[in-house]
Amino acid sequence: MADQKNFLILVINPGSTSTKVSLFKNETSLFEKSLFHDAPELLRYPHVNDQIPFRYGVILDMLKAEGVDPADIDVFVGRGGSAYTQPGGVTVIDERLYNDTVAAVGGSEHPAKLGVMLAHKFALEYGKRAFTLNPTNVDEYCDYARLTGIKGVYRVSHSHVLNQKAVAAFHAGKSGRKYEDCNFIVCHIDGGITVSAHEKGRMIDGNMGADGEGAFTPTRIGSVPVLPLLDYIDAHSTEDVRLMCSRAGGFVSLFGTADSDRIHTLVDTGDPKATLVWNTMIYQICKMIGEMSAVLCGKVDAILLTGGLMRFSDIEAGIKSRCGWIAPVFSYPGEMEQEALALPVLDVLREKSEALVYSGKPVWSGFEGMDL
Repeated sequence: MADQKNFLILVINPGSTSTKVSLFKNETSLFEKSLFHDAPELLRYPHVNDQIPFRYGVILDMLKAEGVDPADIDVFVGRGGSAYTQPGGVTVIDERLYNDTVAAVGGSEHPAKLGVMLAHKFALEYGKRAFTLNPTNVDEYCDYARLTGIKGVYRVSHSHVLNQKAVAAFHAGKSGRKYEDCNFIVCHIDGGITVSAHEKGRMIDGNMGADGEGAFTPTRIGSVPVLPLLDYIDAHSTEDVRLMCSRAGGFVSLFGTADSDRIHTLVDTGDPKATLVWNTMIYQICKMIGEMSAVLCGKVDAILLTGGLMRFSDIEAGIKSRCGWIAPVFSYPGEMEQEALALPVLDVLREKSEALVYSGKPVWSGFEGMDL
């Protein structure tokens, strides 16, 4: 029976500055490997899709180092994004989802999309199944979060949904409650930064991190006033700005590197430029938390901080100083993404739940009956 079989599950999690891979045997993680990629290394590839051979080779090297034959793996699970908006849950990676991910029909070129593409590539190569879960484009937004002041231009959900929901559910459980009964502000702080309002189990608003909104990050420009940005485009190009939204902005633009450890070392030595940039990033994160507290009408059970940059204690201290009055602040450094990707897929393999099939249509397609 399916619930008595042992399954080997490979989890592929590409980020803006890393490739993380885990191998699970049922619920047990056999290994987890992560390789940092500095921005200059990835900027050698003109388009995010062009990174596939490089990242595929990285994964093969990781498996070889662990003595694992990819042919022995039962299922490949990839982080996702860039297709049309989707509901949350485990989703089959089929040709439609793969093609829409490659084409980025959802409008965002987040490196998370490479998880779907790589899982699909491995599945085809070895004749196995592939799934994704809670990609960056899960859409649970309220209508107030969608409208802009330009007719036909809407805000859409592009966020670190996977880790945010995993951390929120973990914290709720740790507190003896259910995620669906709580209101949280969840901040994923790493190469990309997203801050979202979670109301009773739904992520109803947040910044579009890979689209040039919110705090600047190690790789992204964050929010920039429109008119100065237009002047910048006049002197450069639209493509330059698109690249800076996801891979070449923030620390990369200001320092030439996305290596936060190098920047923070400068902060520790009192370097004035690094200190100003680093503390401005924290300041901008705090402004985003304030916005999300208003979305939740001040009814916030906790502010949850997660992501790779939470290894630096001054980020938590800065947020507590400015935002601790809103709600208690809790820090969960790193991510809970690997288990969050593997375990729900294991339930599908054991036939305890069913996977969704990608519809090829966005979750939300406009304000019905309104000329907006």
